[in-house]
Amino acid sequence: MKTMKNLITVTLAFGTLCLAQLSNAQKLTQKTATIAISGTSPMHDWEMTGSTATFSGTVTGNAITNVTFNVPVKTIKAEKGKTMEKKAYEALKADKAPNVTFTATSINLGKSNATGKLTIAGASKNVSFPVSIVKKGNAYIIDGTETVKLSEYGMDRPGFMGIKTGDVVTVKVNITAE
Repeated sequence: MKTMKNLITVTLAFGTLCLAQLSNAQKLTQKTATIAISGTSPMHDWEMTGSTATFSGTVTGNAITNVTFNVPVKTIKAEKGKTMEKKAYEALKADKAPNVTFTATSINLGKSNATGKLTIAGASKNVSFPVSIVKKGNAYIIDGTETVKLSEYGMDRPGFMGIKTGDVVTVKVNITAE
């Protein structure tokens, strides 16, 4: 009988601790998101930017779990105009794969590596890149930078009149989420 009481007490205590931990979890969605993609070509360096993206995750302890980041390809705009955008959208296979996505099980707060699945132009790869996550009040500021080799995602390098961009681009992301 005493063993049964101890078992019930331990079960209730464990359940209470788990429930308290779940109630401390904070679901996050982005307030702002900016994306900058830069690269090179024999003629000039180039950049495309966007501010339309979705981010979600749940803060649990010292990590953000169930991370999902999604960027609609055709919301990324070129500083050099519509011709550059058209070529980039073709390279990104925007009609067949309209979004670039990143998902991760968990990313630690502070300076760490985000390890997860990146999907570009319909091709997915497991990646790991440095991020910084800083808490300010109820908000979390997430900064990450990664270099991506277009050919690793089955993409043709965009070009114009036989001049093609470099195979490597740098992607910078800044997210504010609450």
